[in-house]
Amino acid sequence: MLWPPPASASLTRGRPGRGRERDFIVLPSARRPRLLVPSGRRASAAAVRRYGEPGSFTAWSGSRALALALAAGGARVGLGGRLRVSAGRATGSAGSGAGTIEAYLHSVFGYEVLISTHLGTARANRKPVLQLLTPRGETAGFAKVSVNPLTRDLIRAERAALDTLAAEDFRELTVPRVLHHGQWQGREVLIMTALPVWRRRKALRPGQLIAAMTELAAVGGRSRGPLAGSDYLARLRSRLAASQAGPDRTALSDALDTLAAAGAELSFGAWHGDWTGWNMASTADGLLVWDWERFATGVPVGFDPLHYRLQSDVVRRRRPPREAAADCVRNAPGWLAPLGATAGEARLVAILYLAELSARYLADRQAEAGARLGQPGTWLIPAIEEAMRKL
Repeated sequence: MLWPPPASASLTRGRPGRGRERDFIVLPSARRPRLLVPSGRRASAAAVRRYGEPGSFTAWSGSRALALALAAGGARVGLGGRLRVSAGRATGSAGSGAGTIEAYLHSVFGYEVLISTHLGTARANRKPVLQLLTPRGETAGFAKVSVNPLTRDLIRAERAALDTLAAEDFRELTVPRVLHHGQWQGREVLIMTALPVWRRRKALRPGQLIAAMTELAAVGGRSRGPLAGSDYLARLRSRLAASQAGPDRTALSDALDTLAAAGAELSFGAWHGDWTGWNMASTADGLLVWDWERFATGVPVGFDPLHYRLQSDVVRRRRPPREAAADCVRNAPGWLAPLGATAGEARLVAILYLAELSARYLADRQAEAGARLGQPGTWLIPAIEEAMRKL
């Protein structure tokens, strides 16, 4: 996709490319591809060193060691696999055909831009997220490229979110800025500034994360009112109705009807939509937060802390998903107390959060895309039903 015909890309074991050929290193190997980086020493080392939250000290130290090996010429001694891109016609920029993503980026920036990308797991919303580098290894930005209608809509939503957030004077967090939004080969391309995730990390101080989430919740204003008849509930039902019919959709619809009939009132505000430990970095300069394509306003206040906890449990701690989802509701009163929520309100917000996540997975068709957690009927909906029996 990034190098459409007449350009071509293929794995190779040959000598370094020449002329209109460009080589990339596949890390850690072609059999286990996780990261694609330029073959140049400075750019490859910078690509590894300047990716986002590594997840642990072991991962951090490993990435730094890999960067040092690449800077020392590791590609020349067989480190990683090799992907060769051959341009099919006269170049628009430094070794790539005029119709390639690199040529498009050259036209945007006005100078040569190299790309690196993480190769993620199967998800309906998976798309190229490109780290943009100069040949000297300086980070020029990050770009997202759509591959289907879902990712097109998410990129447009992120552009709108960043425009909204640009008007805010945040004290607790820093967000990227939009550098460019356009189309290439009929695909959406969003280019953003690179947050300085490579700076020295700093442990979160007590209350820092919840303070940042509380500040974000105020974007667009906070309000309070009944769940029944709220714009939020109408939007959630609309997204659910657009998903494929089946027992999961029916179970969620029934649960929402029951919750609305209870007549509870909630606080509504903004949320990031996917605030996780891998979409943020705590540095000496503050809290850096990226990936805003799920940002929304007018949702129950408390979704962000619940999402952060649940995703940490399931993805990083590898807890059984169904058990973690049930604990999300049980622990919600303690997690949301700093936001001023009563115990009953916190449990209701947690149930709605699990319903929100379920509707997202169903609407995106994550199960069909092969996502590991893409079937809400196996973990989210049972937790919702268990919690509702105790209301």
